[in-house]
Amino acid sequence: MLTPEQLIKEYKLLPHPEGGYYRESYRSTGTIPKRALPKGFKGDRAFSTTVYFLLEQGNFSAFHRIKSDECWHFYYGEPLNVFVIDKDNELVTFTLGNDITKGQYFSFSVPANCWFASRPLKESSFSFVGCTVAPGFDFEDFELAKADKLCKEFPQHETIIRELCR
Repeated sequence: MLTPEQLIKEYKLLPHPEGGYYRESYRSTGTIPKRALPKGFKGDRAFSTTVYFLLEQGNFSAFHRIKSDECWHFYYGEPLNVFVIDKDNELVTFTLGNDITKGQYFSFSVPANCWFASRPLKESSFSFVGCTVAPGFDFEDFELAKADKLCKEFPQHETIIRELCR
């Protein structure tokens, strides 16, 4: 079995501000002009981008949101939970993994502008996944949550918010 250290080295992964390690693996050459994008985008965006993303046990991807849809793909390792506060203010949890008999998904999408976070399951040592974003990801579209502010907006989810904010 590959180790997180091997994946970090082989794929030249870097620390991500939300937690874990990442590297962009694809950025389309085509762009969508700002005028054709939904309100809130501050410039042109690539049609699509893809990253590799690695989370080890004891680490998490903190609650954040982006202006685009983000499709998660399971590649290797062990299951990962993704927590989404959806447009109805409900907390939805989905598990990426390779055991469909346990309700795990090989891919799952987070809608644009929803707060979301992730972490490996308690019994998982690490998860190696990918994320495809369309319109393409740009750090201008990335907002890292502040726990106190998010808890005021969604007090019913305070426990998980405090666990998964930096």
